[in-house]
Amino acid sequence: MTGVYGFQDPATTANAYNTLEFVIKQLQGRVQTISLVRVEACSNSGGLSPVGTVDMTVLANLMTGNRKSVPHGVLTGRPYLRIQGGQNAVIIDPQKGDLGLAVFCSRDSSAVIAAKGPANPGSLRQFDWADGLYLGGFLNDTPTQYVRFSSTGIELVSPTEITLQAPTISIQGSSSVVINSPANTIAGGHTSIDGKMFLPHFHGGVQTGGGNSGPVA
Repeated sequence: MTGVYGFQDPATTANAYNTLEFVIKQLQGRVQTISLVRVEACSNSGGLSPVGTVDMTVLANLMTGNRKSVPHGVLTGRPYLRIQGGQNAVIIDPQKGDLGLAVFCSRDSSAVIAAKGPANPGSLRQFDWADGLYLGGFLNDTPTQYVRFSSTGIELVSPTEITLQAPTISIQGSSSVVINSPANTIAGGHTSIDGKMFLPHFHGGVQTGGGNSGPVA
């Protein structure tokens, strides 16, 4: 209705039921559940470290009674999700501009976050903006670095470098192992290929001359 501001309408006070319904809806509007958010900053940047926090902005604006939008302020220092079990983890820290979901705890979670264990709620607040947790991974662009699972197999792709680090690295192919590179380099100690020592190795029965050496021992 033109010129009428606020969340009430002419029927709001028509009877007790309408009035009670209005009160309930107003209270429901103060309950935060799940919202789409944008990351503004992250405390971690891909390094080996404990799970960090993000600053994030809720994307769905608030609305006043006269239908004017009110952008959200930034929610700071909110924990984000990492896929981790014990000391095993996939480290993919959020980056500025990422879009994802935030969920909001039903009770004040500040004391639990600080203790990383059971604790009393830090206050009596419930379903509050201040108790958001960032999940991530919605509405984002095509990645350039990724692990892809498809019907044709698994791809591990990086535009820069892939590093494998372990005391022992085992690569097994039931039919073949193929290395395609304009400059193949294999370096290190005690490297074997098909059961034969590749690094270090020596050729036996070699005499000075122009012929080829014998097979790898």
